[in-house]
Amino acid sequence: MLRRIVGVPQHYSWGDHTSIPSLLGFAPDGNSWAEMWFGTHHVAPAHLDTHDGPLLSDNAGHMDMLVKLLAAGQPLSLQTHPNKEQARRGCAREDAAGIDISAPHRMYRDASDKPEILIALTPFEALCGFQTLDVISALFAEMQWTTELDVLSTHGIAGYLKWCFAQDTPPQLMSCPQWLRDIAQIYPNDPGLRVAPLLHHVVLAPGEAICLPAGNLHAYIKGCGVEVMNSSDNVVRAGFTPKHINVEELLAIVDTSPLATPVITPDASGTYLSPSDAFSVQHIVATGECVFDAVAHHRVIFGPLSEGSGTSPQMFFLAAGETGSLDAHAGDKIFICHQL
Repeated sequence: MLRRIVGVPQHYSWGDHTSIPSLLGFAPDGNSWAEMWFGTHHVAPAHLDTHDGPLLSDNAGHMDMLVKLLAAGQPLSLQTHPNKEQARRGCAREDAAGIDISAPHRMYRDASDKPEILIALTPFEALCGFQTLDVISALFAEMQWTTELDVLSTHGIAGYLKWCFAQDTPPQLMSCPQWLRDIAQIYPNDPGLRVAPLLHHVVLAPGEAICLPAGNLHAYIKGCGVEVMNSSDNVVRAGFTPKHINVEELLAIVDTSPLATPVITPDASGTYLSPSDAFSVQHIVATGECVFDAVAHHRVIFGPLSEGSGTSPQMFFLAAGETGSLDAHAGDKIFICHQL
């Protein structure tokens, strides 16, 4: 049986004020609605049925998958996430150093990796993964970044990154893309301004996605989407944030290899390429009522998203071994998140 999940909002400063309330059908209240968490993570555990209903974990146990709605009104931090072994070592190291789990400079709050996928619900602007050296070099020449181009040509991407974080003056932005100048309006002296053009700048159409495995350097810039990840809180930041930045740790775990395909779309079955063996996400278009057969794993289902129907989508939980159905109309969009 499908049961409604009542998510937990996160009012971070970078969120926007209207996207999540409008999507879920309630009036904006003046808060910044950055995220809504639908999972069992201890920071923001969701409930079932009503706001004071049973915890999702009472029915599902601990879920390794965390589903969120995310709405960025301004750029999030330039960041990456560890793989499983890096997370295990990092968490043990910070535990041994006596760093409190809630300390602002703590990077590894658990021993889990944190691969992510972000699926756009609106046009969604982001930075995701490194471009090739040839593409970056051509862009630097176009931006008249002669010093940066010399450093990149001499030392490669890894050496260039080290150099960027040692600079104490901002780059020249006159010939830069507008998106970079917009970020510089918010973070005028940030070393991440020199790093950002190394990455693919993408604007996702609704239904398109970015896949973020361990080591992928990325930043969400603006838009609303569904984010699915391993249930972890491990983040290593590189810029565009007042929060703790650890350049040494970033350089130790970042993957600087070129990313050939930053934007992904679902395959013929509606399934997206997943960055993790712990979850998968499927996008279906309804032809009428949706019936979900029993499977051996838990599912979190978001929908239906209807064009002009006036109905608001909801997040639902369907336990392993159970069947369920969802009222929908032809053309409605539904996202099915599988915990594997």
